Amino acid sequence: MAKNLVIVESPAKVKTISKFLGSNYEVCASNGHVRDLPKSSMGVDVENDYEPKYITIRGKGDILAKLRKEVKKADQIYLATDPDREGEAISWHLYEALKLQDKKVQRISFNEITKNAVKESLKHPRQIDMDLVDAQQARRILDRIVGYRISPLLWGKIKRGLSAGRVQSVALRIICDREDEIAAFIPKEYWTVEAELAAGKGKKSFRAAFYCDENGVKTIDSAAEADRIEKALKGAKFSLKEMKRGERTRKAPLPFTTSTLQQEASKVLNFSTQKTMRTAQTLYEDGYITYLRTDSTRISDEALKSSHEYILKHFGEKYTAGDGGVKKDDRKIQDAHEAIRPTDISLLPEDVKDKLPRDLYRLYTLIWKRFCASRMAPAVYDTMSLKLEAAGMSFTSAASAPRFDGFLKVYSDGTDEKAQNVFLLKELEEGADIRFVSLEKKQHFTQPPAHYTEASLVRALEELGIGRPSTYAPTITTIIARRYVIKENKNLYVSELGEVVNKVMKEEFPAIVDVNFTATMEGLLDQIGEGETAWKTVIENFYPDLDAAVKHAEEEMSHIEIKEEESDVECENCGRKMVIKYGPHGRFLACPGFPDCRNTKPFFEKTGVECPKCGKDIVIRRTKKGRRYYGCENNPECDFMVWSMPVKEKCGRCGGVMVKKGNKLVCADEKCGFIKEMEGNE
Repeated sequence: MAKNLVIVESPAKVKTISKFLGSNYEVCASNGHVRDLPKSSMGVDVENDYEPKYITIRGKGDILAKLRKEVKKADQIYLATDPDREGEAISWHLYEALKLQDKKVQRISFNEITKNAVKESLKHPRQIDMDLVDAQQARRILDRIVGYRISPLLWGKIKRGLSAGRVQSVALRIICDREDEIAAFIPKEYWTVEAELAAGKGKKSFRAAFYCDENGVKTIDSAAEADRIEKALKGAKFSLKEMKRGERTRKAPLPFTTSTLQQEASKVLNFSTQKTMRTAQTLYEDGYITYLRTDSTRISDEALKSSHEYILKHFGEKYTAGDGGVKKDDRKIQDAHEAIRPTDISLLPEDVKDKLPRDLYRLYTLIWKRFCASRMAPAVYDTMSLKLEAAGMSFTSAASAPRFDGFLKVYSDGTDEKAQNVFLLKELEEGADIRFVSLEKKQHFTQPPAHYTEASLVRALEELGIGRPSTYAPTITTIIARRYVIKENKNLYVSELGEVVNKVMKEEFPAIVDVNFTATMEGLLDQIGEGETAWKTVIENFYPDLDAAVKHAEEEMSHIEIKEEESDVECENCGRKMVIKYGPHGRFLACPGFPDCRNTKPFFEKTGVECPKCGKDIVIRRTKKGRRYYGCENNPECDFMVWSMPVKEKCGRCGGVMVKKGNKLVCADEKCGFIKEMEGNE
């Protein structure tokens, strides 16, 4: 009988797929990429039509040798790498590396590793899609020329070991811009006033929030205004002016894409993006879920049918969804994949709990519940909205209660509406007597934008059209590994090194870190994948401008020295004046007598501002993860600290410490709220 060879990427797939195919099939793994651009050089001949130079990846020689032996024995070869651009490129590299030009070679792909999917793919083999290969080549070469032209410049001008990247540099800029917003944010005072009221004969009460005063003013900006409202309401009678009953439906969530899976796994399971992708990859290779790199919410007809039957059987007709549940999107989705879903909805999480390690079980449970919920009916709530009046002022209140749980039967994302004032829905009637119980005033301050987390950065990158599902996790991992960004309690903060690199990139390579430019480039890569644009055309339009910018920076950009300046601190071991050095975690003091004297200690830069608590100097400190703050040098005896840069000028209202916020000076005590415009020389 004819011998068939199936080449997959991962060794984990070999055993699974071998079980689905008979003895007439041999299944082998390439262990991912077998060829790539060399590390020792850019590997792109910019003088010869941008021709790439591919070499065998170190360590893959033995794998290729084994594959060549199997190729000689095979009559038919199937390249079964992952169903995306990168997988298509790996198939092409295998074709070239194994010299398969004279062999019967076909490409197969499957979105899930199940018996039906694998066998069905063998019935519909095709040729390698060179448009997808070219799109991946273009991405790889763009990333290579950006990295290999700009990174050496950063080494020479700032510090060795730094790197720049087409996507990573934009991600760093997005985080830096958010940090600038937070640093410049000035809190504004506002107040809320809530009345506790009772209705009818019962003792149950409800709360109504201030909506507007007699002049239609809706905001309360000061304690004086809150006091005025309180005084006006003293002894006033509340009356019910309007009552509306209705219903609200909450649609079932869409099934997971790569981005939404990373966001939800971060929120619910506390997984990093990298851990989510690694865990999902294992679930995919073991046949539990469909392919994990996708930005599509499409569901196959077979999966729609099986999910409908499952929900009908276990929950009943009223819980089944209609035709909805699939988001229509005009954007190009990654190779028309399905959404991420379980390969078999009847394989419940409890059925696999004893078979899977804890993290795999938890992620599978999340994916299973989300998919099942996506095919279920909406949740329905009974609602009521109230408008009340007293002393010419308007107050509002609301009541709601779930009427039908729908998809919430199996899945909750933590944002479920809680029932409120349910008794009003049952007991309140038009013209009901409203009794005043008490009034509560609260002072608040507006909050700055939140620091990015891995999950919210993924969402931002996706919304801005930067990168693709396969790039989010490695991009975030890289900027954290380079110490441009510090991760602390889920939040991402820019390090001092990250600030320097971002400043250089914005000044010298504005196009590279321009969000719109990067998103446009992603669109061009999509066009290459669709066969609308030649990949070398994109490169030749991009490279000359980059080359000119690099040459200009090499000539004009001064060396950014992270100084090793002498301090006034004496080394207690040898008496020399210690110098300030820069390490992975920031600046530190080191003895200049190295290697004879290896003494080091933390360096705290003085701000020139006195601590308001003990009179010692306020210095720049860093948290264990490297986030900058300003604290007393007498710490831990003195606990004074602020996150923004303090200044010598005292607060004109309370005499406390003032800090810089953008172009303003603000009292560090939010309750004081004193603000002053900075003068030009400050």
